This record gives sequence, structure tokens and C-alpha cells, in this order.
Amino acid sequence: MPNATARVLVRLLPWTGPDGKPCFLVGDGAGYVSRIADQMEEEQLSSADDLIDEARQLLADRTWTPGELHLLAVELTVSLADVRRVAESRGGRLAALGHDVPDDADDADGEGPRLPAEAFG
Repeated sequence: MPNATARVLVRLLPWTGPDGKPCFLVGDGAGYVSRIADQMEEEQLSSADDLIDEARQLLADRTWTPGELHLLAVELTVSLADVRRVAESRGGRLAALGHDVPDDADDADGEGPRLPAEAFG
């Protein structure tokens, strides 16, 4: 008999399907796929940190080529999309667990709550 007190969560995963659509996991957050998703989120956030350092260095040197700037913009765009997905996933899980979400958290584009960065630290 299933545990009646166990919470079932819907989690936005840090990857998309082959067609580019979001992937979701339904469960208690303690399974194998959840652990893989946690690891991938950490890798995405770490990669974003590395890319920020690289961007700062490239821009500070002021010796970039148009091709380097283009590549940097592409890499930053991909990384920003990954980090946004992580933030949306974590924000959704916080809200599902009953954590307070600020009154102004609902955005005008209907994509759900926006939480401050401090909520994830």
C-alpha cells in the first residue's frame, strides 16, 4: 500500500525532449532520475560560472574579433536558457512544497512565479 503522506511533485527537468519541448518528472524527488537531474543542474550552473568568467576576461581584454563575440553570445544564450530552466524548476518545487512566493512573483507573460536568486542559495 502506498504511503498516504508521500508528496508527489511535478519537476521540470534540466533538459528538453528531441522535439525541444520541456520534460517533466512526476515523483517524490528521491529517485534515480531526480539524482541525475540534480547532477545535471549543478553542471549547468557550474558551466555558467565558467562562461561568465570567460566572458569577463574576453571583454576586459578588448582584443576580441567579431567571430569571438558571436560565439560568446551563442554560448551565453544557451547557458542562460539552461540557468533559467533550473530556476523555473527550483521555483516550481519550492512553491509545490508550500514555500512562500512573493505576491509580485507572477509575471505578465504567464510563465509562472519568479523568485529571487537568494531563494536558491
